Amino acid sequence: MNSLPAAAAAPLAPRGAPTAARCRRVHVTFSPGALGKALGVVVFCALSTAVRADALDTLREFVRDVKSGSATFTQTVTSADGAKKRSSSGSFEFARPNRFRFAYAKPFEQWIVSDGQKVWIYDADLNQVTVRRLSQALGATPAALLAGASLDKEFELAAQPAKDGVDWVQATPRQKDGAFQSMRIGFRGKELAAVEILDAFGQRSLLQFSQYVANATLPESSFRFVPPAGADLIEQ
Repeated sequence: MNSLPAAAAAPLAPRGAPTAARCRRVHVTFSPGALGKALGVVVFCALSTAVRADALDTLREFVRDVKSGSATFTQTVTSADGAKKRSSSGSFEFARPNRFRFAYAKPFEQWIVSDGQKVWIYDADLNQVTVRRLSQALGATPAALLAGASLDKEFELAAQPAKDGVDWVQATPRQKDGAFQSMRIGFRGKELAAVEILDAFGQRSLLQFSQYVANATLPESSFRFVPPAGADLIEQ
């Protein structure tokens, strides 16, 4: 469910040089080019074939059949050298096509809302809103997975071995000059369990989902955003 999403470069992080305050606090993972992870693995041929079919089928069924959803999440961002980690948490909702909402609650309040036409990124602490047209922001990003993108058109897909009860699929963007290297999507059975993103700088973001509800009935207000009074508005 540019960027979904991920976020050390935000699911759809604003372009341009960030302020020092923002550099310390950007924690969303769906930047206009931020997704995933590249793994090399060796598995037995028979097991590999079975896992590949199951994991890829689950991902395609998720994109085809799940029209909306909601969950809570925790996100861990790890530096390229593995020495530093930052954690955040919040909730997310999506409704295809092209609408989603990430609400970060801890450690800082930040929203990323797509109303189907524009993507709004709100930093409550800075009282700043960045807005961008969806067509410019989405592309091959984690958010595109939630929006209902054409997977095989945007990504090269490959199943990965299961680990700790989670089946993984790796999605590598066909466009090679983006802000992320790859993304992994994990399912526990048919349920979306995790998304892991490796950005162009080697920084890794892992979003783990809980309380996931597929095809949830969501109010239209979830995907509307009105800038708060007095907020700085930056249009890109």
